[in-house]
Amino acid sequence: MFKLSKKLQSLPPYLFLEIDKAKRKARAEGRDIIDLGIGDPDQPTPQHIIEALYKAAKDPVNHRYALDQGMPALRRSIANWYHRRFNVFLNPESEILPLIGSKEGIAHFPLAFLNQGDYSLVPDPCYPPYKGGTILAGGRPYLMPLLEKNDFLPDLSKIPLSVLKKSKIIFINYPNNPTSATAEKSFYKKLIDFAHKYKIIIISDLAYSEMAYDGYKPSSMLEVDGARDVVIEMHSLSKTYNMTGWRIGWACGNEKLVAALAKIKSNIDSGIFSAVQIAGAAALGSEQGHVDKMCALYQERRDILVDGLSALGWQAHKPKATFYVWIKVPTGKDSIKFSGMLLDKVNIVATPGVGFGKYGEGYIRMALTVDKVRIKEALDRLRKI
Repeated sequence: MFKLSKKLQSLPPYLFLEIDKAKRKARAEGRDIIDLGIGDPDQPTPQHIIEALYKAAKDPVNHRYALDQGMPALRRSIANWYHRRFNVFLNPESEILPLIGSKEGIAHFPLAFLNQGDYSLVPDPCYPPYKGGTILAGGRPYLMPLLEKNDFLPDLSKIPLSVLKKSKIIFINYPNNPTSATAEKSFYKKLIDFAHKYKIIIISDLAYSEMAYDGYKPSSMLEVDGARDVVIEMHSLSKTYNMTGWRIGWACGNEKLVAALAKIKSNIDSGIFSAVQIAGAAALGSEQGHVDKMCALYQERRDILVDGLSALGWQAHKPKATFYVWIKVPTGKDSIKFSGMLLDKVNIVATPGVGFGKYGEGYIRMALTVDKVRIKEALDRLRKI
């Protein structure tokens, strides 16, 4: 009786829903599942952030509609944090826009600039909203393969001129989900020059900038000369402060790009609950010792998992950032079948690489979001395959 829109029908299948369904079914059967599939921190939100929320939530002033532009105190906290972390100065009045999680900003931004048939340049494999947001805006994703031989960086020289002439946006995500690859300022400079040449907007997804190891410190693209002309950067409190369910992040950078996203959002939502914004400001403005502890925890888990997989003969490298390990499928190319086998035979959930795009085939992703005891148990189970 009711027919879905062509845009909705053209969205790629969201494989993660099927993975979740299989996982819930296994748990309902009483099976002991070790979930290395989901990128959701297992540690609690720091207590001082919870206390800031609690106090703010009791104040009736915060129960009304939030400001579309976000609370001034939060925007100032973001500006101060960017200055401390990246030595980047942002104008909190015009260059920062709080978001209901960075995912919604990423998905909504194409609505501001894509016309029917325009391209966005999308890395593959990638976080699915890059493609989904493009399609829902009427655009066409042009896939840029992220290949191991290129250190999982896109080869800009391979994009046809005919595509570049119709391209409005390029999505970039480093540290990268799902491959955990990193990018340096030399690549960002090349990309910014490319964006200037072809008049393309860069959406930099920097959600994993604080999750890094072995002394590595990821950069913001806004640190690079010329970035302000072409870059809007998306950030999130989700991973840094274990706040995935709180839904708070921000966009920052070129003020015209920020203003365009703000106009889209004013027609879609009514802002972030003010108490959550106050808690976000507390997270950014407080002492950041929690971040060092978080990185040490994930680094320990990373070493246990990768060393254990290597001992089994699996091909996995220790990532310098993110809490993901990108692993070649040991038995061949079919990542869905291999992930299904892990669940069926040893009750381990891993994410098939093809769920992030066709160039993710041949890999699986494991997340470091379970404690080290369970990671060691997972390795024991894998030895029995």
